[in-house]
This record gives sequence, structure tokens and C-alpha cells, in this order.
Amino acid sequence: MIPSAFEYFAPTTLAEATSFLVAHPDDAKLVAGGHSLIPLMKLRLAAPTYLVDISRLPGLSGIREVNGALEIGALTTHYQVESSAVVRERLPVLAETAALIGDVQVRNRGTIGGSLAHADPAADYPAPILALDAEVSVTGSKGQRTIKATDLFVDLLTTSLKADEVITHVRVPIPGARSGASYQKFPHPASRYAIVGVAAVVRLNADGSCASAAIGITGAGSKAQRAPSAEAGLAGSKLDDAALIKAGAAAAEAIDPVGDIHASAEYRRHLVREFTVRALREAAARAGK
Repeated sequence: MIPSAFEYFAPTTLAEATSFLVAHPDDAKLVAGGHSLIPLMKLRLAAPTYLVDISRLPGLSGIREVNGALEIGALTTHYQVESSAVVRERLPVLAETAALIGDVQVRNRGTIGGSLAHADPAADYPAPILALDAEVSVTGSKGQRTIKATDLFVDLLTTSLKADEVITHVRVPIPGARSGASYQKFPHPASRYAIVGVAAVVRLNADGSCASAAIGITGAGSKAQRAPSAEAGLAGSKLDDAALIKAGAAAAEAIDPVGDIHASAEYRRHLVREFTVRALREAAARAGK
């Protein structure tokens, strides 16, 4: 289908972009890679009056290590995350996640900031972003602020971003020694979106027991979320099969799964249980290396 008519605006500075959003709070949409918004426009599920193209704004792409974290520009593409030497070395789970997104065309155009701002409940990034305790830096008409990943995702396609705010960077802490992380997903065979995806980050004590665990879940409900009860239950325990199965069950109970043409709510709950176990097992194995 053909999108509804719209006007195109390409700001040259971040200030221009936020000013335009202030002037048009209800009828302007940001676009960068376009792989989230443009399909909705073609189906006429979205019909913005103004399309604000921020893809060429300077200073919003690239990856660097700063003070124990990776700082990733919002316009950094999935392929750049996937292929980055520093990401592969310092946060391999993020590179692995990026490599599972869509197809080559999507990964070369889609951006990490756009994906997080769109807040698709079946997107891949939110699971590891949540489990790694990441945060996003945003700029709006009233200045800059930081939003924790746990506060970013509010509901279906809804975030805590204000109408005039733009994500500029994503800051992802690098796990310390004796830590491991893994992202495991059950993909839709055509779109490659996550029917369910689970990210786990595990830190081990010297005796091999679990010092801490974090679990991020995507695809199962109306938004990506953590599983705090499952995480708390793992602290101090040996990560044997019994502990992992118990954590999987707790994670499955923590969600309110949706049912649709792709999977029933019951099946999604089953997948959360199974893929939580898989992600925790792989994360623990990596932490022990």
C-alpha cells in the first residue's frame, strides 16, 4: 500500500529536531532507519502529518568504551553493533543479539535508538538492554536526561519518552569478572521477530554459586520486562538443573502473556519457561570460563 500524504523535514541539528517536535507534538514522527515506522505507514496504521528524518544528524552514531560501559550512539545500525570489535570483545551478547535481528537489509538500515524508541514488544534489543541494566540518554526542549531501561518500556509501542525527546545514546554497563550473558529466542520463521526471547546475565561467586542474576524477557507480553522473582530466587544458589528449572517457572509466572495468530498465551508462557533455562545455562557456562 501507499502511505498517506505527509511532509518531510530533515533537520541539520538536534535542536532543530526537538524544536520541530515541540511545534508539532501530535502529528510529527521521527524516522532514522525507517524499518519500524515505514511499514506501519504503508499499512496506514500510522499516518503522521510530518516525517522528521534524523538519520543525518551528527554525533549520534558510533560505539566507544567509557568508564566501564559501552556508549552506543542512537543512530548506530544493528550491523555496526553486530560487527563492532569492541562490542564483540566487551559485550558479546549485544553483538549476538544484533545478529539475530531481521535480515541483512534490516540490520544495515535499522538503528538501536529507533528500535528502543519504537518499543515493539517482540523486538530483540529490549531483553539484553533490560538484563544488562542499560540506560538511554535523551534530549528534549527542556534539556537532557537519563532513563533507566527498566523505566523506558511502558506498554505496547509506548515508552516514557516525552513527545519532544530524542534518544541520543545508549549506555550499557560491561559486566565484571566471573560474569556471563546470553540471549536465546524462538523466532518467527518469516519476520525473525521474537515469539519469545530471553536474555540472562549471571555473576558467580568464587565457589561457583550465583552472586546475582538478571533476566530480560521480550515477545511474551505487551512490553519487555524483567523477572525479579526469578532473579532473587537464584541468588546464593548453585546453578544446577533444579535451580534453573525453578527460575524458569518463576519467570513464566511473572509475565502476563499475550495470545495471537503466532502463538497462544499458554504456549508463550511455556517458551518463557524453556528459554529462561537455556539463557541462564549458557550465561552461567560463560561466567565460569
